[in-house]
Amino acid sequence: MQQVHLLGLDFGTTTCGAVAAAAVVRRNVVTARMELSDLVELFRSPVTLTPYRDGRLDLVELESRLDFWLSTAGVAVERYFGGGALLTGLAAQADNADGLIALVRGRLKDALIASAGDPCLESWLAYLGNCAPLARAHPRQPFLNLDIGGGTTNLALGLGGEVLATGCLFVGARHFQVVPGTYRITKLSRYAAALLEHLGHHRKPGDELTKQEVGDILDYYLSFLHSCVAGQENRSALGGLLIQVPFVAPPGEMPPLALTLSGGVGELVYRHLRGEPWPGTTAFGDLGVDLAQRLAASPFWAEHWQRYQPEAGGRATVFGLLRHSTHVSGSTVFLPHAEDLPLRDLPILGTLSERSPPAHLNELIRLARASPRGGGLRLIVENASNDSIKDIAGRLTQAMQAQDFPPRQSLVLFVAQNLGKVLGNYITAWGTQPWHVMVIDEISCQDAQYAHIGGLRDRVIPVSFFGLR
Repeated sequence: MQQVHLLGLDFGTTTCGAVAAAAVVRRNVVTARMELSDLVELFRSPVTLTPYRDGRLDLVELESRLDFWLSTAGVAVERYFGGGALLTGLAAQADNADGLIALVRGRLKDALIASAGDPCLESWLAYLGNCAPLARAHPRQPFLNLDIGGGTTNLALGLGGEVLATGCLFVGARHFQVVPGTYRITKLSRYAAALLEHLGHHRKPGDELTKQEVGDILDYYLSFLHSCVAGQENRSALGGLLIQVPFVAPPGEMPPLALTLSGGVGELVYRHLRGEPWPGTTAFGDLGVDLAQRLAASPFWAEHWQRYQPEAGGRATVFGLLRHSTHVSGSTVFLPHAEDLPLRDLPILGTLSERSPPAHLNELIRLARASPRGGGLRLIVENASNDSIKDIAGRLTQAMQAQDFPPRQSLVLFVAQNLGKVLGNYITAWGTQPWHVMVIDEISCQDAQYAHIGGLRDRVIPVSFFGLR
């Protein structure tokens, strides 16, 4: 059992903040897997407005805030085991978003991943951060979480704590920026401009929206959200623009959905339900208060918010980031070349099993050989007998020999069972092959496009997945 530290950073369209926590790495007595437990929050920054200058992210101010958060948290950078940094919504579309990613990685080196524009990951994290306790309390009730922030609405459908489908819409509070206390426009996103054109309202910065125009905007947003939740296809040009990732529910019969909220708009709704007064007119310089009021007043939506109220509220994505983005390997990983770690942005190229045809196996090895960063493969082992493991390893060895796999090219296998050392030794013929093969065991590899693999610490390795499909 060891104590580790985690850090979550969230840079959204409207707000940004940080949370640091301590956790314990221990083996779960039920699943027998290594996991993070006993999470204790050490530091939480105030939620502040994301700073912009001349329409771009203010990197000087963000660098100052990042340094302040790290200093105030009181944890040496090299001691962070995992967590993550998310850059989301319209902030991720800023033309200098890569500069913020570079700032984060410059401070935190390879301890964390930083993800820009990864909407499915954000949806997944928001669901787990917001709905996990509800899912455990109501294991047969499917929950659809809507994480509504300044720039996007991230949707995630889950049952029993497992996320089944995600989506992302460019629906949020800050597409229309106004002078606080008024509806005088200071800035319109391209999505807001398209919506005004669709509604026939010819407005530009400097103009003031009428109550009727604000009502039309909110009517469209709620109708659009309702159609997406219901799985209705939207063929309009505006609908196509507002859908970043389509939300498609899994096939088959499912009980009626329960809807929950998170994000800044969700937090306003739940505060109102707890009896807190609404903020003043456009108090945050956008339509967030108006959107929250409409969601709270609509009979269809309000029935859901009143029935199920999650604990996390508005900061669900950061909670999910801390609790669920970092996975812990088993303690029997096959790692003959520890100097290869950490591996950042490792592409996960596909899935292999005992039943994979030779052509499929050879193609995945070819892709791993050609990738500049090496490659990762999910390995499904249905029969963990020694003969079966030797057979899988032999097929991999033959494919790598046939492809003349480069000696220093990284090939990472993710396997759910405690098979790391034996599988790796069989593949490399007990170290006689020169390949840099790594087997990370006791990891349930998600349907992700990339993995970040941290350095070895006390025989275990932190792994984060992103680019969820």
